[in-house]
Amino acid sequence: MMARACLCLIIIISGLALRRFGLGLGIPAPVVKYGGSVLWGTMVLFLVAVATPRFRGLRIASVAAVIAVAVELFRIVHTPWLDEFRLTLAGALLLGRIFSPWNILAYGAGIGLGLVLDLLAARSISAN
Repeated sequence: MMARACLCLIIIISGLALRRFGLGLGIPAPVVKYGGSVLWGTMVLFLVAVATPRFRGLRIASVAAVIAVAVELFRIVHTPWLDEFRLTLAGALLLGRIFSPWNILAYGAGIGLGLVLDLLAARSISAN
C-alpha cells in the first residue's frame, strides 16, 4: 500500500513537471500533451489501487479505465459553472477542457504502464 502511494506521488509530480517544464526543456508538444495523459492514466490506476488495497491487477485496471473514460466523456458536458471551473488550473488538471478520443488511448497506455509498475513493485517488495 505504501509503495503504491509513493509511486502515485512520484507520478503526480512527474506529470506536473512535464506539463509545466516540458516545452521549456525542448520536449515536443505532442510528447508533453500525451505524455501527461499517459501519466494521468497511470495516476488513476494507482489512486484506485490505494483506495482498494484488496483489488489486484486487471480488477484495478478495469476500475481505472472506467473512471478515465468517464472523465473524458464528461468533457462533452458543458454548463457555465463547469466551463468556468475547467478554466482554473485544478479544473484543467482534474477534468481537462476538450474531449479527445486520443486521450482515451493515452489513458489506456498509462493504465498499462501502471500495471507493469505495480507488478514490479510487488515483486520487489516480496523479494525483500
